[in-house]
Amino acid sequence: MAVNFLAEEKIWFDKYKYDDAEMQYYTQLNAPTTTTVENSLATQENGASNILRDIARARENIQRSLAGISSVWEADSNPKEAVQNNVSPVSSHSAVQGADIELCTRVTSLEKENQNLHKVVEELRLALAKLEIRLSTVERSPASTKPAVCPPAPRQPVPQEAKEDDNDIDLFGSSDEEENAESERIREQRLLQYAEKKSKKPALIAKSSILLDVKPWDDETDMVKLEECVRTVQLVGLLWGSSKLVPVGYGIRKLQIQCVVEDDKVGTDQLEEEITKFEDYVQSVDVAAFNKI
Repeated sequence: MAVNFLAEEKIWFDKYKYDDAEMQYYTQLNAPTTTTVENSLATQENGASNILRDIARARENIQRSLAGISSVWEADSNPKEAVQNNVSPVSSHSAVQGADIELCTRVTSLEKENQNLHKVVEELRLALAKLEIRLSTVERSPASTKPAVCPPAPRQPVPQEAKEDDNDIDLFGSSDEEENAESERIREQRLLQYAEKKSKKPALIAKSSILLDVKPWDDETDMVKLEECVRTVQLVGLLWGSSKLVPVGYGIRKLQIQCVVEDDKVGTDQLEEEITKFEDYVQSVDVAAFNKI
């Protein structure tokens, strides 16, 4: 019965094995292996060796190219020695071919340019020498210092008609006096025309706007009658405007009336005198406002 019970019970008897396998797996993942380190060192050594090999090859190629160029120049300068030393020009040219052909062409082109420059410099020197010679000859020649003298022009004979015209000239200036009188007359005529035009223009009339305060004797004064009396004042250059009644106090009201006057024809003193003549209605007259138009 106990065995059957254990067979039916779900127990993990091999759990320790799986735990050990899992631990070994994670340790292998985290810790760097010796093989990876060895591989990285080997790749670094291979890269360094490759760089060193490339440098050595480049040096050898440079030395060979320089040796080939020097041998070619020696063979061109001393062909007999080249034959004695068994240095064939064909082998030397074949050694220079390839990467050294461009260097040879550049050198030859530079030599040609140098020769051309030498020629140009010599030509310029010759031209400067010729110019110096010409200047020295011009400075030494005495004819250059003397100014060129033009021959005198021949005198032309005076015609007979010109002589007769000279005889007709008025030496006393009678024609000039006539011209001056004519110009004086034209000037006076123009001045008169200008004065007429100026007189016809309307002159600017100076005007003023006046606001008058007309005060009655008491509150029993007829204000309508007072305004009628004020408006009966008629003067040249006087124009009455709007009016209104303004309360003063204790039931008394004053008359404020607007008027426009010409400054040259009507004055404030004259207006006050004319309005104060109505003694039955008017006590006093004051100027409340005065403005130029």
